[in-house]
Amino acid sequence: MKASPVARRVAAELGVDLSSVKGTGPEGRVTETDVRAAAKSKKAAAPAPSVPAAVKAGESARIQLSGMRKIIAQRLVESLGPVPHFYLTIDVNAGPLMEAREELKSAGENTDAANITVNDFVLKAAVMAAVKVPRANASFDGDAIAQYADVDLGIAVAIEDGLLTPVIRAAQNKSLREISALAKDLAHRARNKRMKPEEFQGGTFTVSNLGGMGIDSFSAVINPPQGFILAVGKITKVPVIDDCDQIVVGHRMSLTMSCDHRVIDGALGAEYLKELRHLLENPALLLV
Repeated sequence: MKASPVARRVAAELGVDLSSVKGTGPEGRVTETDVRAAAKSKKAAAPAPSVPAAVKAGESARIQLSGMRKIIAQRLVESLGPVPHFYLTIDVNAGPLMEAREELKSAGENTDAANITVNDFVLKAAVMAAVKVPRANASFDGDAIAQYADVDLGIAVAIEDGLLTPVIRAAQNKSLREISALAKDLAHRARNKRMKPEEFQGGTFTVSNLGGMGIDSFSAVINPPQGFILAVGKITKVPVIDDCDQIVVGHRMSLTMSCDHRVIDGALGAEYLKELRHLLENPALLLV
């Protein structure tokens, strides 16, 4: 099925099966207009809500899926089915990152700098790494790979009944402070259901951080048609050997990159993670 990247993205967001859409573009290519028309037709033909099913034996409750949960479920199936995932994991020395965070906090009390978090550093580094390794900032599009000039950064935000991924547009043009402020604003409005639809549509890749929930490491599911998603674990204390061959307490953070193998092969993913680690272990580069 030939479809434009925008059409694939809109189809995923609206829950439209592309195989059921008749394309009106060149050579039968499915366009965004085709997808929206199909979604409108589907909505008009939707049957009346059914009566909730009775609780089965052994069940304490039966919770009907919200519209958002249905969309999430469909997109996960669409992702894990046709998208060939593979995973790369790398450990980062988070000591310099934590030191930089504390320096900003102490030097900029009552300022925006004091509010910059470790996750903000990760977001900025993920964007800069995508600029350094532009082939990773791409998606699969039928018989071609679409590479993007802008780094539109998706941020996974858990909300009461699901997950939203608000997007920081053209994040390569934003400073660390700007990314920090935008990420906090988008996350706050996402949790309070005050987002505009266009603010969580699109994105060239996503960062999901469960470190604050105590998760050491995990593998995330790609948000199609994006080429990858970066999963960030918590910072843990580990024994390390310093330059004097002494065992000291160090800090480690695990990053796992889930890749669409049609877009990113192992060498390319490794190149991206290598650049990402270099930036995180040299946080002064993120302040430029």
